[in-house]
Amino acid sequence: MAEFTMELNDEQKEVRDWIHGFAADVMRPAAAEWDEREETPWPVIQEAAKIGLYSLDFYAQQFFDPTGLGIPMAMEELFWGDAGIGLSIVGTGLAAVGVLANGTEEQIGTWVPQMYGDVDDVKVAAFCSSEPDAGSDVAAMRTRAVYDEAKDEWVLNGTKTWATNGGIANVHVVVAVVDPEAGSKGHASFIVPPNTPGLSQGQKFKKHGIRASHTAEVVLENVRVPGHCLLGGKEKLDERLARARENGERVKNAAMATFEASRPAVGAMAVGTARAAYEEALEYARTRSQFGRPIIDNQGVAFQLADMRTQIDAARLLVWRASWMAVTGKPFTSAEGSMSKLFASEVAKKVTAQAVQILGGNGFTREYPVERMHRDAAIYTIFEGTSEIQRLVIARTLSGMPIR
Repeated sequence: MAEFTMELNDEQKEVRDWIHGFAADVMRPAAAEWDEREETPWPVIQEAAKIGLYSLDFYAQQFFDPTGLGIPMAMEELFWGDAGIGLSIVGTGLAAVGVLANGTEEQIGTWVPQMYGDVDDVKVAAFCSSEPDAGSDVAAMRTRAVYDEAKDEWVLNGTKTWATNGGIANVHVVVAVVDPEAGSKGHASFIVPPNTPGLSQGQKFKKHGIRASHTAEVVLENVRVPGHCLLGGKEKLDERLARARENGERVKNAAMATFEASRPAVGAMAVGTARAAYEEALEYARTRSQFGRPIIDNQGVAFQLADMRTQIDAARLLVWRASWMAVTGKPFTSAEGSMSKLFASEVAKKVTAQAVQILGGNGFTREYPVERMHRDAAIYTIFEGTSEIQRLVIARTLSGMPIR
């Protein structure tokens, strides 16, 4: 078991610097353009694929880093580059985590490579959980999956929303209800293979931030998938549902298993955006003069920067702790994963707002990147569990009570 450390080893530092170089040289120069276009930055994803940054191998190496710091380190550097492009590069990872968390070894080996494609034919994947009436309340999910025993096929019907890469993905991972009477325990995840009839893109959302990342509805109309596309297999599902019916035993929810594995990574994304805004504000405060001196000489500005840096470092430490706990198998007895996501998300919103304020009128224009960073940061307190839901998870874990 790896001991917790706050010092990256030489190999990790080399990877960090490599990602940072890509973020600085490729992502940042393209960020404003793709934010304005509100389109998936395929050329940037292609460049990431060429160097091996957008690939199953790269994320597998980071995922299996025994210290747990590989993924948060990578996320921080990519989102330091740009949140919208960063999410376009890593959005496939959420679908991959959905398969890794719930699938068999054969399913992992079959489907995860197809999510990324190859250098000459880059693909993306989508994880589809939220619905128009079921976001934080996963028990309200309505998308149904019915088993056709005669054909060994599952028939999916429903509408998913807020799906990153929804409709443009090569592979969709869809969470659906298989047993309505079991509530949130009656959910399962399914692979929808490429070009499956009945799956279509619904509304594409025009967003406040992360505009280079494609977000859309996914409509499922009598979508038929082979039985082997049920993640984990039918035998495992039947056993799980039987336990839930017989004694109410607490069983793993398909969507929650994915989110539990990804929350510290989202916290790392927030840290990257916050750090980028802080660095812009620090440089501006050093070079912008008013009343004959740099504005950083003013205590009101200097103290803001001191608080910003302190909060960013504290957020990173919470993320690293949760990531280390997850990889070493230590239980989140105080909801440490949710803590890291909650705190880092709130820090990103606050720090980016302070950066805009320090830049004054310039910070309010699109000529300076802090305006975009401030818009991007708003998503962190919303997706993969709002800040309110994180607080609820933490409170329930601490108290053992069904707080509502």
